[in-house]
Amino acid sequence: MHESERHRVILAAVQTRSVATVSDLVEMTGTSEATIRRDIAALHVQGKLRRVRGGAEAVNPPSQGGLMGRPFSVNESINSGLKRAIAKAAVDLCKDGEPIIINGGTTTFQMVHHLVNRRMQVFTNSFPIAEHLLHHSKNSVMVQGGTIYREQNIILSPFDNDVSRHFYARKMFMGCQGLGPHGLMEADPLLVQAELKLISQADELIVLADSSKFSGKSSLLLCGLDRITTVVTDRGIRDEDRQMLETAGVGLIVAETSSQTIQEATPAA
Repeated sequence: MHESERHRVILAAVQTRSVATVSDLVEMTGTSEATIRRDIAALHVQGKLRRVRGGAEAVNPPSQGGLMGRPFSVNESINSGLKRAIAKAAVDLCKDGEPIIINGGTTTFQMVHHLVNRRMQVFTNSFPIAEHLLHHSKNSVMVQGGTIYREQNIILSPFDNDVSRHFYARKMFMGCQGLGPHGLMEADPLLVQAELKLISQADELIVLADSSKFSGKSSLLLCGLDRITTVVTDRGIRDEDRQMLETAGVGLIVAETSSQTIQEATPAA
């Protein structure tokens, strides 16, 4: 990750929580602790944040708490070519009239461009996904009620018995922080809580994950591999990751991507 991109991640992180720790920022950026400390020092000198013991805080702290993980605006520019190809392959699994859930994320957002001529019943917790489908398609759209987290462009409900409990989906499409032998990993406890509710409402769970996500790490496990029906990824997937999915009985779809797109891909944080 380039310095300018790291700085964007760090500044976004301090705007979504009271203090962004060095260890949090190392995980978000995939860089060393020494690099993060230098970045914090530079941004402190520029007056863009305040350096504190063990991390950094915003000059003007946010009134609303945020979610762990990179902001939507940052993630959107990472591996964008792979995400577009993966999203297209995912939409090919949809049938007109079918009820589906699309979880918020930058890879799942790319699905909207291929849904414009479809007739689906779509439930989503993503503000940009809902907005795009409303303006550019004739799909039926249902949105979860709750608080909008601006940095991730996602809507989360604090209530157990919300509208999501009354929507049945044939398929749920979602991205992830990481994917490994233990299962699907996420970055924030609130996301895990919300996504578990949505997963329980769908027959099939389809994960959209570019090949870098198999190296992604998080301390939070969302679900085991046995809950995943299919993974849609790119040609950069390693043989050992293919074998892992096959052993777990998870279906695999490899999206058509160019060699140049794979070479330009950024490793997961």
